[in-house]
Amino acid sequence: MTTVRYILHIDMDAFYASIEQLDNPALKGKPVIVGGSPKERGVVSAASYEARKFGVHSAMPMVQAVRLCPQGIFVPGRMERYVEISRKIQSIFLNYTPDVEPLSLDEAFLDVSGCISLFGSAEAIGHRIKADIKDQLGLTASVGIAPNKFLAKLASDLKKPDGFVVLTEQNKQQILDPLPVSKIWGIGKVTSEALKQAGISTIHQLRTTPESILKSIFGNQVFDILELAQGIDDRKVEPVSQSKSISSEKTFGTDVLDKDILLGVLLGQVEEVSQRLRTEGLEARTITLKIRYRDFKTITRSHTLDKPSNTTLLLWQEAKSIFNQWHRKSAAPLRLLGFGASGLSPKGTGQQLLFSDPEEEKQKKIDSAFDTIRKKYGDDSMKRGNTLR
Repeated sequence: MTTVRYILHIDMDAFYASIEQLDNPALKGKPVIVGGSPKERGVVSAASYEARKFGVHSAMPMVQAVRLCPQGIFVPGRMERYVEISRKIQSIFLNYTPDVEPLSLDEAFLDVSGCISLFGSAEAIGHRIKADIKDQLGLTASVGIAPNKFLAKLASDLKKPDGFVVLTEQNKQQILDPLPVSKIWGIGKVTSEALKQAGISTIHQLRTTPESILKSIFGNQVFDILELAQGIDDRKVEPVSQSKSISSEKTFGTDVLDKDILLGVLLGQVEEVSQRLRTEGLEARTITLKIRYRDFKTITRSHTLDKPSNTTLLLWQEAKSIFNQWHRKSAAPLRLLGFGASGLSPKGTGQQLLFSDPEEEKQKKIDSAFDTIRKKYGDDSMKRGNTLR
């Protein structure tokens, strides 16, 4: 007998921008764009829904965002504040289930299959979590509920913002079939165009096309794609302890090839992760870059440090080295870029050198000063991008 799973995907609505509007009510209803200064080379970290109407989206160069939305209100990011709110959201999740798999600061999968007897149906749990987030934090979240992760994530995106969509084994195909093929993981712009040339635009057309035709487009990936087109996904929710790793990743609205943009995103991720390490009193021994191409092929590249560290400059130098090695050999448009730190240990517990490194001590003082100033005035109040890059 097959056990029915109840998976929730909870995705905060325009998370960074919504927090800025929450903390400054004068920004509510206005096109808020969070990220680097419009006067400098930088990228958009987040955009409110009011700004998205003008075509602004995350990872877009700031100069382009200014052209699209000159009336936009540009504010610097405040990562420590976003992390603070994210932790409160995670605490709300854990009130209902221990099976929480965070994907980033603003979204997570929850398996509530074992909690139905305590809190009622999956729908009831989803509504309670949405209400808790609204009542306790003043923010809105979109919730997708389904028998698996693929459908749950798809459901949470169907009626944003403030959405609530339930997909079941009974209604999944009815909802899936009219959707564009791009809604399936692994189908990006190039593949969508190839399918369009073959007369395939919707999921229904995809799943009813002979495998022989699809194999010429997808190769051996065709069977995985067809399973998703039928709403089949066997992956389990995997709770991840924050003590195991800290990471940041960005899924681009449009595939990105430009090296400067990718390096700018990566630098922001290194800054975020290193600051979170220091905030939590941790150091990392291993860093990892996660790279996903537009055909959804995903690779990781890792490097183990000589000794644990949470120093921004050191982590950035290693991350940039890994990136440049990848770029020289395998540069191609990316759908996602991520940076993570693992092999974590409490600060100062790793093997220590007999004599301290003056340069490292200098960098620690610089990091401390940056953390203090950015905490008070925002993440973009001081930037090291030009010197680090």
